[in-house]
Amino acid sequence: MATGPEHGLKWIVWQRIKNSILEDCKKPGIWKILMLDQFTTQLLSSCCKMSDLMCEGITIVEDLFKVREPVPDMKAIYFITPTAKSVEAFIKDFKPKPKYKAAYVYFTDYCPDDLFSKIKTDCPRYIRVCKEINISFLPQESQVFTFDNPGAFNSIYSPHSEDRLKTLETLANQIVTLCATLNENPGVRYKKESSTVQYGKQLAEMVDRKLEDHYKLDGSAKKEKTQSQLLIVDRGFDPVSPVLHELTYQAMAYDLLPIEKDTYRFKQKDGSERDALLNESDELWVGLRHLHIAQVTEKIPKLVKEISASKKTPDSKISIGGLANLMKKMPSFRKQLAQKTVHLNLAEDCMNNYHGKIDKLCQVEQDLAVGMDGEGQKVKDPMRTLLPVLLPPKDRYTKHNKIRAVLLYIFSLSGTTEENLNKLIEHVEITNERDYILNWRELGVPIISSPSLLSGMFRKPTRRDRSQDETYSVSRWTPVIKDVMEDAVENKLQDWPHVSGAPTAWNGSRAVSARQKHKPSADDHHGSSKLIIFILGGVSYSEMRCAYEVTQATKSCEVFIGSSHILTPTHLLNDIQRLSSLPKQQFTLENEKSSS
Repeated sequence: MATGPEHGLKWIVWQRIKNSILEDCKKPGIWKILMLDQFTTQLLSSCCKMSDLMCEGITIVEDLFKVREPVPDMKAIYFITPTAKSVEAFIKDFKPKPKYKAAYVYFTDYCPDDLFSKIKTDCPRYIRVCKEINISFLPQESQVFTFDNPGAFNSIYSPHSEDRLKTLETLANQIVTLCATLNENPGVRYKKESSTVQYGKQLAEMVDRKLEDHYKLDGSAKKEKTQSQLLIVDRGFDPVSPVLHELTYQAMAYDLLPIEKDTYRFKQKDGSERDALLNESDELWVGLRHLHIAQVTEKIPKLVKEISASKKTPDSKISIGGLANLMKKMPSFRKQLAQKTVHLNLAEDCMNNYHGKIDKLCQVEQDLAVGMDGEGQKVKDPMRTLLPVLLPPKDRYTKHNKIRAVLLYIFSLSGTTEENLNKLIEHVEITNERDYILNWRELGVPIISSPSLLSGMFRKPTRRDRSQDETYSVSRWTPVIKDVMEDAVENKLQDWPHVSGAPTAWNGSRAVSARQKHKPSADDHHGSSKLIIFILGGVSYSEMRCAYEVTQATKSCEVFIGSSHILTPTHLLNDIQRLSSLPKQQFTLENEKSSS
């Protein structure tokens, strides 16, 4: 079975690929080669294994762009993106001499007329099928989707962007394929922003129009709005969540450790390095990823002891070396024990990067973000709260960590004076890198306060009362998007206008509050409404967690969340700094002007 929880987004995408591509051209006893480009390789890898493909008659999976030996007696399936690069590579396989007996071509999305005509002209006799299947997104997790396009951030928010409209159009097309895959025609809503940044509204209007066009061309019965909602919002609506140090397991690990492409590298007891993939094929990771690190560090040793006890091994102190011995003695438990070894190391690495390094900083961040200290007293002087981060020794915190604290201070005040900002920049020693802070203005976030009337344009969102929630002192902040999700489920959203029509019967009245706890059953979400959230400019791991929490807390709505890419605080700060950079071509021209 394909990876990921049953009926999650990965499972849905795999079923769609299986039915639309593999079953479409499958014949008993006939094996085929599957050709993929970079995007479709990621797509298949995210939702299935090679064993799944073999069950569907695929014998070899090849890279479209690599040199390959001809196999003229076999047919090939081409699952590719409708780009000039992929289409040219496909044509090369059949011109001047065919590498394969025939081609079954499936595009992830709409194929432009010029590329379609090129295929028809250059190699029509070998093509048995040519279809568009409308899947141009990646199911990152069971309830999270991305377009793997970090560059979209700069294209949307840079004041020098030359491709903003094109990027918005691309994102709109990809969002439509997500809705089509979920078999939904949702009511599209956008956040009515008080700032001048209105890209979310622009994108929402594009998506609504393209959804209408899609279902007209599709000829299905989904022309009317279904019982689902799509909410689109700019990244600047909540600048706090992606900057704050989050101490739930997944968010903390990706923030503090050098995890790239979901791969965690650690040293084993013998000194050798090992790579571990943090995805939904690791059941322990799925169970732990949204827990607070304090819960994780308690839970993992207990789980290991349970397995140890089941084999009647001595109940000694659990160590990584002890796990290695258990693995040798109990082959049937190797996979489970290997996962626990990974998470013992991962949790330990997280805690090593927390204690004595950012533990006090996290308390400061929470006080600034929430506006109250750990005792529930209002923070009357945010500068006094921030001061310990700025005081000597200078190397107590990294430059990025100081910047994050300064940003949270500024966000808490909805902007500061230019004089105060210059002093802060001097303290953090980023006089030549002040764009880390100033460029947040491009997202509509106030950085420098003004006595003018315009200063009243930015309004902080009204927050839900969570004073009764049980939380850790260093984890009191709740992402704003969780309030939005709960309000949407309960039909209480304000300042979120519909682009056109609302769903005929949005299922808000049956919803229970996401703060009410119940034990979800397997049938909880059967036939439920869907809430789809798209954050323009990146989604953080803490916001991803909220989608699961709200879904688990309600019987009436399943929440999906996504963006062009997934953010970590470090990557976000670097992206923010680069917003003021000129495009390469323009930069060259400016240099030529200045030198002449």
